[in-house]
Amino acid sequence: MSSSSDFQQDRHSFSGSPEKWNDFELPGDTLYYRFTSDMSNTEWGYKFTVTVGHLGRFQTGFEILKQMLSEERVIPHLPLAKIWEWQVGVACRQTGHQRLKAIHLLLKIVQCSTQGDCDLTLLKPLWQLFTHMENNLCHDMAKPGILLPLHRALAELFFVTENRVTELGSLQEYLLALNTEDHLHRCTAQ
Repeated sequence: MSSSSDFQQDRHSFSGSPEKWNDFELPGDTLYYRFTSDMSNTEWGYKFTVTVGHLGRFQTGFEILKQMLSEERVIPHLPLAKIWEWQVGVACRQTGHQRLKAIHLLLKIVQCSTQGDCDLTLLKPLWQLFTHMENNLCHDMAKPGILLPLHRALAELFFVTENRVTELGSLQEYLLALNTEDHLHRCTAQ
């Protein structure tokens, strides 16, 4: 079995009893297989099951959602509020590239959403992470450097989100929802 017709890419070969076969993944949307018998016994052959993607596989879900959010005709049929809630949760729980990809999807959802599609108050934990990063950046001005990818991604998410809620006329509610009462007092005192 392979992901290419010449059987050179992602090749997996099996022979013998079913116990010798292992589950494996192939990238792409096409599977090529070749069955060859040496006629050494009279069994009927082999049976295998092909499953598209795997539930719980982050990359598969990311690619599917990214594609769906890129299709304007599909967006009205998506449960954006539920997808938003899931992706905020993923962005809060994951780290590294998976967190960046979740933030990328959040950005796409904000850009295509309408009033009420997304509960923007769910962004509060990410806002706290972003403000923490901003505060650390201010303290480290003696050591100028480039922003971390997460910092850049969050900055873009919150910049675009703020512009979006401004367009929708709900900026004040959004800002109040993201900040703590203590933070608002400190800002007022300044």
